[in-house]
Amino acid sequence: MIRRSFFQKSTAALLALGLTGKTLTTKKNKKKAKICLNVEENNLSFYSEAIKEPLRIFHITDTHLFKDDERGVPYQEFSGRMAKAYNSTTHFKTQEKTNPEETFVNTLKLAKEANADLLTLVGDLFSFPSEIAIEWVLERLKETGIPYIYIAGNHDWHYEGMEGSLDELRDTWTRKRLLPLYQGKHPLMATTDVKGVRFVAIDNSTYEVNKEQLAFFREQVDSGMPLVVLVHIPMYAPGKRMLFGCGNPNWGAENDTNYKIERRPKWPASGHSQATFDFHKEVFSAPNVLGVFAGHTHRFSMELVKGTAQIVTDDNASGAYLNVEFSPFEDKDKKLIIES
Repeated sequence: MIRRSFFQKSTAALLALGLTGKTLTTKKNKKKAKICLNVEENNLSFYSEAIKEPLRIFHITDTHLFKDDERGVPYQEFSGRMAKAYNSTTHFKTQEKTNPEETFVNTLKLAKEANADLLTLVGDLFSFPSEIAIEWVLERLKETGIPYIYIAGNHDWHYEGMEGSLDELRDTWTRKRLLPLYQGKHPLMATTDVKGVRFVAIDNSTYEVNKEQLAFFREQVDSGMPLVVLVHIPMYAPGKRMLFGCGNPNWGAENDTNYKIERRPKWPASGHSQATFDFHKEVFSAPNVLGVFAGHTHRFSMELVKGTAQIVTDDNASGAYLNVEFSPFEDKDKKLIIES
């Protein structure tokens, strides 16, 4: 009950703030553009003169599907804890009992009814890399006919207690299980263009970003297109918890409290790589980033860092999602916002 009232209070507080403005310049268009955002429950509206026509996304994270079959039996010593973690959930709006399969199907139905242009599936669709669960998701996505972009979360590829570094385990189970979800694109970094807006997916499911991903992101900034950044682990913002772990100056072995229960290697004592810190800095400094969308925390929140909004959604295991519309300014709003 506490977590749902938090969701409601957070959105109400954001509504009270009204529209927030940010200037945007690109290499292709040197003039400044202004961005406005408003929030009502789990419906978001972005406005910018960089947006040329309306588009709608459904942002879905943390479904935590757990179904398994006989192919998963040899891995049960590694999947056991997470296989029991989200078998029954409480719906974020109705407070009725539900489950991840039901909420995922219902969310896809709502996306289809809303004529969504894109599904952004930003990690932890699965509680572990179950073959039958991945096949089931691919079938459901095919049925919707809605384009989608997927990046992994920290559970999608993780068999708890299995030997190997996080990078090695991610590489192994991406190749063996998750690869079809990427539709031929690079699993760690990819883009999808929709109606003139570029969605940039960066896998930070180890809490880190590597040099190749940083270089890829810089290429997208240099394109001059309006960008929406998609990550599973939220970017750090002052005052936020360790769950906001990408670019977090407190991230490291000293503050890693979950490595034993998750049966994984402890975070490095040295903290983040320089590439991760540079990525954080450049995401919030890039003039053509419209916003950042994340998951992982199982809580709705919004942070404003150097004028750029980060929106974190509640978990889809409990039915939550974000219905996000990107729109150009109407003429009456141009006079008020742009020409003022």
